[in-house]
Amino acid sequence: MPTGRPEVPMENAMSPEGPDVEGEVKSSDSPVGKQEAGSDKEECLEPVSKRQRKKLLKQKQWEEQKDLRRQKRKEKRQKRKLERQSKLDSNNEGNVRKRMRREVVPSTLRLIVDCSFDDLMVLKDVKKLHKQIQRCYAENRKAFHPVQFYLTSHGGQLKCNMNENDKGWVNWKDIQIRTEHYSELIKKEDLVYLTSDSPDVLSELDEKKAYVIGGLVDHNHHKGITYRKAVEQGIGHAQLPLGNFVKMNSRKVLAVNHVTPWVPVGSPHLLSAVLHRLSFHSCICTCFLGSD
Repeated sequence: MPTGRPEVPMENAMSPEGPDVEGEVKSSDSPVGKQEAGSDKEECLEPVSKRQRKKLLKQKQWEEQKDLRRQKRKEKRQKRKLERQSKLDSNNEGNVRKRMRREVVPSTLRLIVDCSFDDLMVLKDVKKLHKQIQRCYAENRKAFHPVQFYLTSHGGQLKCNMNENDKGWVNWKDIQIRTEHYSELIKKEDLVYLTSDSPDVLSELDEKKAYVIGGLVDHNHHKGITYRKAVEQGIGHAQLPLGNFVKMNSRKVLAVNHVTPWVPVGSPHLLSAVLHRLSFHSCICTCFLGSD
């Protein structure tokens, strides 16, 4: 039955919200909509500052270097251990030295290196003499029966070389370094010059005597000079009994440090007979057969 109201077309009968929904969908697909969505995501992520980036980088490096740090710590521990061990060894060595010094029984024998031949040597030979004297001094300090050690007529090239290359000589102990000639320090009757040219052969050592060694490195350029000096001064002279025990093809001339008596048993030095109560035969065999 007709109601009397006009009919509404179907297009106009749609809900008024329809176009709005479609517009929203379209707007979300538009560039403007995408930009708004992207900005929303950026707001969700916190920005990283420069300081934070540095902190993260340091943390990463710390983790990467963990093994290296562990190795360094291990090396430091090992180094400290070695240092402690070295210190203990040094202390023990010092105690041994002190104990040895307490056991030392000095000899009354006097041994003199006559340094009055300075003008007969070139500088190269003076340096060799200096080294021989250094070894003599060092061995005498370590000996259980050290002699009374003298350097006489000290000066000239030898003193200059010692001042230049061995300034510590002024602090040497248990040695008398004198500028005087030995005849001014020791009684004439107590002196015995050891020289290979003497016709007298030394059979035993007298600890009351003072034995003189010529401080001369001359490669046999001044043969017989020490013997002539002893004769001129009217003092005793003798040669070591090398020919009684060994056959020598050349003159029986020894270096200063081969004659000196301040070395331990078993080393190649002859006058250690008096210091260690050994026979000349034992010392000479050690010198020529067992030396290094």
